[in-house]
Parts: sequence; C-alpha cells; structure tokens
Amino acid sequence: MTLRIDLGGSSPERLRFAASPLAELTAMLHALAEPGHHPQLAGWAADVWAGLRPELAERLREAEFLWRSSRADFLVPARPRATLAEELDDVDRIDDETYVTAALVTTCGSNRVHFGTPSPLVDASARDRALDLAQARGALQEAFAERLLADPAAVRARVRETLSQCAEAFFDAAWAGVAVQLATDLRVKNDLLKRQGIGAALAAVSSAVALDGNSIIVDKLQDNATTGAGVTFLPTVFGRPHLVAVHAPGWQPVVQYPVAEPAPSVSLETITLRLEALAHPVRLRLLRTLARGPHTTGELAAAWDLTPPEVSRHLTVLRQAGLLTSQRQGRYVRYTLNLPDLTSLGPDLLSAVLR
Repeated sequence: MTLRIDLGGSSPERLRFAASPLAELTAMLHALAEPGHHPQLAGWAADVWAGLRPELAERLREAEFLWRSSRADFLVPARPRATLAEELDDVDRIDDETYVTAALVTTCGSNRVHFGTPSPLVDASARDRALDLAQARGALQEAFAERLLADPAAVRARVRETLSQCAEAFFDAAWAGVAVQLATDLRVKNDLLKRQGIGAALAAVSSAVALDGNSIIVDKLQDNATTGAGVTFLPTVFGRPHLVAVHAPGWQPVVQYPVAEPAPSVSLETITLRLEALAHPVRLRLLRTLARGPHTTGELAAAWDLTPPEVSRHLTVLRQAGLLTSQRQGRYVRYTLNLPDLTSLGPDLLSAVLR
C-alpha cells in the first residue's frame, strides 16, 4: 500500500525542504495526546503535563482531534515561516469553509474522513453527516463539531489562542533545543538535492520514500494518489516514528519526516510476506526446529514426518520472506533461522502501522 504524489516533472525546484515551527508544535501535541506512540518522550510529556495550567490542559484535550489520530492539514504548512506567530497568521487567512472541512476531517474519524462540496458549513445534509460521524467518535468530538459548525470564528480564535499559549508553556523552550537539529538536517537534504538530485534527497528522508519516474512513492497504510506543483518536506524531532503526509484535494502535498532515522525501515510488503509465512502451522514447526540449529531439507522432513518436496515448498516461502538463510555444504544445503529479522518483526510491524 502506498501514497503516490505526482510531481508533474522531475525538476529539483519541485521539492522544498524547510523547518516549520507550527508542524513541530503539532508533533509535540501529538506526543502529548498519544504517549504510547512516543516512549522516548515519556519523561518530557510527563513534565509538560505536570507543568500545564489546568485551563490550558483542558483546552488541549478538547481540541486534540486536530492532531491525535491524524493532523488537520492547516497545522502542517506547505509554506513554512520563520516563527510560530507568522504561521498562525497564515492559518487565520484560510477561509472558514476550508478550515472547517479540514478540522472535521480529523474530528469525525480515526482515519481521514473527506467531505465533498458543498461543505458541512453550508449544506444541511453534509452537516448532519459530520455530526453523526463526530457523535460516533465520542461526546467530546460531537461537542467540538457542534461548536465549530455553529460558530467557526469563535472556535478558530480559541484554537489559535490555545496554540499561542503552548508557546509560552513549553514550545519555545523545546523549539530552541530542536531548531539546531532541524537546521543541520535541512543542510544535508538541500545539499543532496542540489548536488545529486531528487532521488538522493528522498533516499535520505526515509527508506519508506522513493522516486518513481515523476512521482514520489510513500510507503503508507493506504492506497492513494495526489498531484501537486511541488512537495514540501518538513523534518521533525518530536514526530518520530511517524511519517505524516498531507495530500487532501486543494492542499499542496506536505511530508513531515523524522530526522536522522536510526535504522532502515522495513517495507509493509516485506512485513506482510513475513506474517503470511508465519501463518501456516507447518512452517511454524519447521522454524521451531531451525531455532535449534541449521538443518537440511531431509532432516526437517524426517523430524516432522513430511516429504522432502513438501518441506522444500515451505522453506521457499520462508526464504522469500527473509526469515531463513541457506548455505551449501558439499551435497547438502543447510537452512538457518534469520533470528535478527524474526526478532525485529514486532517492532517493524509497529513502525509500519505508526508510519
């Protein structure tokens, strides 16, 4: 499953690497709302929650749908500014219909729910659908959606005020610490883009991002496609392990990626192959034997009262999934369990799901 972003051309100018204070604040808010996604930030999150004024803590909870399961598109800007205040000013310039629709996309579902035109702000049937979807998510979501549709100006002002209060409460201090890391990453990416081209720059972003002709392929748990005159890439320190992609119609595509990815990520296709290989009881029996040491096809067949051709077929599946290695010794081929990749299957799966 992938997201395909059609660049409409292969010019390096179609890619922009830049830092966004608002996108990084959104990543921080997500980490506060979903601490289980970010165990490395558990101490930081606990300290922030402990230091928040009760009113601000309540404000964050009442609007967390904007950054919890997904991100409202206006919180991940395609044209980053130098300061959080400037980016919030840009959000203020978005018309009510665009803002409300983007906010409801995240409020009304755990996955992105798209509303066509006319929007719930002006169409009664679309409004009823939005409220029904929000109600199904919970009382807080329903209340937020009702306030948003009844008085978008008031809700927009409250969200902006909440984000501005976050700056003083924790963002400014955290931003001072990560800005240098983001700037360092941007120098590397922009140098690669200039000297080696789009493919090299994308390869440095993540192994889950690649160039395919004039399209960017992002390994996500979705099948989708979008187009854009260009794509903005935003590095994040607090966003790890998520690879966030904004690609709704009418919005310039944006990808927020973790800086300095510690290890190559495993593709969803590879993880699927491994899970399917492990789903068969005979292959699990073979792996239990191989966990004790290398075995030949004949030895495995004798151990489990199977025929050599049957064992060979199962070994082929396991080998194609990368769970076995083989080594020829004279007339025989001995198979060995690929323990590191089998051990990492759990973390790899979690990384793919969270990506």
